[in-house]
Amino acid sequence: MKQNKLAAVCAALALTCLCGCASEPVTSTQHSVALVAKSTETEFWLSVFAGAEAAATEYNVKLSILGPETEEDYETQNQMVAQAVQEGAEALVFSAIDYENNAAAIDAASSKGVKIVAIDSNVDSEAVSTYIGTDNYAAGQMAAQAALDRVEGELKVGIVNYDISSANGQEREWGAVDTFTASGRAEVTAVINTLAEARQACDDTAAMLRDHPEINVLLAFNEPTSVGAADAVEMLDAADRIFLVGFDSNVVTVDGLQEGSVDALIVQNPYAMGYLGVESAYKLLSGQGSGLDRTVDTSTQIVDRNNMFTMDSQKALFAFEQREN
Repeated sequence: MKQNKLAAVCAALALTCLCGCASEPVTSTQHSVALVAKSTETEFWLSVFAGAEAAATEYNVKLSILGPETEEDYETQNQMVAQAVQEGAEALVFSAIDYENNAAAIDAASSKGVKIVAIDSNVDSEAVSTYIGTDNYAAGQMAAQAALDRVEGELKVGIVNYDISSANGQEREWGAVDTFTASGRAEVTAVINTLAEARQACDDTAAMLRDHPEINVLLAFNEPTSVGAADAVEMLDAADRIFLVGFDSNVVTVDGLQEGSVDALIVQNPYAMGYLGVESAYKLLSGQGSGLDRTVDTSTQIVDRNNMFTMDSQKALFAFEQREN
């Protein structure tokens, strides 16, 4: 049932239209759900919101969307959680900036009867009923393997990660490092944690590459850091000597994939995260939550220059991301 439902979400994404009739009965009561994201700016989050809004329409949910200006501002996120509860949210769909420092706000919301669904990046709280998102350790493994499969000889790796307290970024790093170590022909030369902001990520990546000219493989673990890393590779005219694996789909990284500054992208399914997050919140509120899985792994795939024009890759790269006003 879970795979069929996820397949239906992906089909909706491919057709860039909303789903049809709900597969479960929709109650006449309109429940209130708040989605508290890490950010409201990137294409990744716009696609999450599109999926969430599609589910809200299908299940007759009153949906509010909140998020701080930067992906490091967990304090504002905590305030937004409290605000959503005060304004009557019955369930939260939440992506944690800080695995530990967001936990108290989530626990406080839960103590008031609010149901908790985590998407994208989990939080250190027993109140979470289900986590929906990428298997981040496996995604890190996938990123490392993409380089190992496509680069011959010895790999000298630089990793561009974001906030060190964000669970999904750290899990991706662990998966990548373990895979490189097991290969016997890769060395992680440098790891940086930068802001999830393209300009700062560009500056920090460029500095790392200047300090470590031996680096021939770069991994960047979310959309802003991938954009920044691609900009740094282009700025240093290093596309011929550096193999860059980024995360997520963005106009800059897709252009880089065609032009050479990006060599592979690990593309997640943010639309499904948003859709299934709101759907799960609805089920919890309508008494249908007993069948929810503790963890739901949304799809992830590798896109490179060899497969980027296939139908499956085009569907992944150009997600339905336009929010309705």
